[in-house]
Amino acid sequence: MSYVFAAPGQVVLPVAGSTDLFPVRRVYCVGRNYADHAREMGHSGREAPFFFGKPADAVLPIADGAAASIDYPGRTSDLHYEAELVVAIGARGAAVPAAQAARLIWGYAVGLDLTRRDLQAQAKQQGRPWDVAKGFDHSAPVSTVKPVQATGLLEQAHLWLDHNGQRRQDGNIRDMIWNVGEIIEHLSGYFALAPGDLIFTGTPAGVGAVGPGDTLRAGVDGVARITLTIGAAAERPADGA
Repeated sequence: MSYVFAAPGQVVLPVAGSTDLFPVRRVYCVGRNYADHAREMGHSGREAPFFFGKPADAVLPIADGAAASIDYPGRTSDLHYEAELVVAIGARGAAVPAAQAARLIWGYAVGLDLTRRDLQAQAKQQGRPWDVAKGFDHSAPVSTVKPVQATGLLEQAHLWLDHNGQRRQDGNIRDMIWNVGEIIEHLSGYFALAPGDLIFTGTPAGVGAVGPGDTLRAGVDGVARITLTIGAAAERPADGA
């Protein structure tokens, strides 16, 4: 027995201080998990966390301190950046209480949740899923993963993003509405988590649009930092071609 075509390659992330690689299984994202960002998006209060996903192959690995580039995605004129702490899962668990969530954490990274904001707004108005707004190619740049043994369990860390050299996001993970343990408790009630899962934990205020030729630099102090340049819009065939 053989595959009818070559099986897709495994998406992997580099690991700090090692030649080992972290294989990516699933990508989960938490929406509106910083009060200041929730307010800038027109919401308030400590509402129950909600989640959406991205395909594993939306992940764009960027080694710590390195730079990468992507084409400006099609079907949008309002591409936004969101810098986030990413939690890398290294053990299985379902319905895990927050007090026991630490046993699932393998390490941490910094990630960018790139969003076609205009398509997201349309989806919200029409009551449709966010997939085309959130799950497009290269919509999840992620840094090197730093093992929890090297960082300790993170309860506070500076999270920042510079857009063309100007500081746009400047927060701290201690300001998350739902902390990492609580996120894992809620998420593992919906899905059995497993090694290789990534959790984008939300973004602070300061999200904004990025265009062709722009450069983003983001980091979580003590974890990693990444640089991403946005290229020209990719050429695509006209509808019906």
